[in-house]
Amino acid sequence: MPSAEETTGQEVPLLEMRNVTVSRNDRKILDSVGMYIRQGENIAIIGPNGSGKSSIIKVITGDYRPRADSSGMVFRIMGKESWNIFDLRGLLGIVSGDLQLDYMRDISGMEVVLSGFFSSIGIYANHRVRPEMVATAYEVMKFLEIPHLSGKLISEMSAGEARRILIGRALVHDPQILVLDEPANSLDMKSHHQFRELTRKVAAAGKNIVLVTHDLGDIIPEIDRVILLKDGKVFAEGKKEEILSEGKLSDLFGLPVKVSRINGYYHAIY
Repeated sequence: MPSAEETTGQEVPLLEMRNVTVSRNDRKILDSVGMYIRQGENIAIIGPNGSGKSSIIKVITGDYRPRADSSGMVFRIMGKESWNIFDLRGLLGIVSGDLQLDYMRDISGMEVVLSGFFSSIGIYANHRVRPEMVATAYEVMKFLEIPHLSGKLISEMSAGEARRILIGRALVHDPQILVLDEPANSLDMKSHHQFRELTRKVAAAGKNIVLVTHDLGDIIPEIDRVILLKDGKVFAEGKKEEILSEGKLSDLFGLPVKVSRINGYYHAIY
């Protein structure tokens, strides 16, 4: 991972972590984690359940705080060590299965997308929705090919439709980074394919993507680099072609894994 000295005079990285440790209930859930994400880079964070994948996302979003007593700890987003939480939320667009569960109520697709301007679950009386916000929301929905869902209640949508609406919510405020936390969970085969194609479209539009998953099939060809997590530590990291090997994945998941590659996608058989 490049040092601060090595980045001098270069473009500020999106994310820089060094020796980041997080504890919950007196248990380390992240242990001296280091991570470096350049601007314009798309990465995947892969690991089994309980490896710390979602905990890293919560550190990035400000929900978890690194331990201040960690020796040599560095944590910067866009070169800054301290962020106002509302400014930070403006930098990030989040899509997750947990977020989708929070939205399982009678809220229209348009309201869900508009709520991205306020980082809220729905629109509330104190929110001032300006005409330009509605216009932007509609343009985002057109880009995602979902304007037909603007009036449909999210509680009545399929899992795939709801996930596409949540991408609209994540993109409507033009974030720097799109964070996808186990994005394809609960999607059927067709919806999974549609979601991957949509993610590729977003990547082609210039958004940085941080994908968190345990499923190699979620990794779109536009992802350049992979980080493997195990027991709260970085197990391996590097170029996708080097890291997604049968040996490394077998060690990561603790069982024999065969890997195939078809049309730029990786698939694991175990």
